[in-house]
Amino acid sequence: MSLISNAALRATTGAFILNSGIGKLGMDEGTASYLQGMAKTGVPQVEALDAKTFGKALSYAETALGAALLCPLVSPRIAGLALTGFGAGMLTMYFGNDDMTQEDGIRPSQEGTALAKDVFLVGAGLALVFSRKGL
Repeated sequence: MSLISNAALRATTGAFILNSGIGKLGMDEGTASYLQGMAKTGVPQVEALDAKTFGKALSYAETALGAALLCPLVSPRIAGLALTGFGAGMLTMYFGNDDMTQEDGIRPSQEGTALAKDVFLVGAGLALVFSRKGL
């Protein structure tokens, strides 16, 4: 993978995720509770957290991941592993909720389109993990 394609994957995903994380900093408890309810469809263990703690953890994790992707000092493989894990976590919500997919369990329903796009995060992460050259 060239330096330019590596930078393109990291800049686009990093900026998107960083913005999402910053936007969640200081979210109210109702929003945190709603996001936690979605998250528990893929990772039931998050229900053990109170909504405020979940919201903080989510916002800090997204902000840290976005920053790591944008920081050239973080190796592409490490950044790619983190991005792949994050994207896979998002897809657990997609596949864990029957309303997100059509009858075949794979193609997205209207409600599932927003989460189905996270397959691109997994692809970008894997491309970074298996790249030969890094930033």
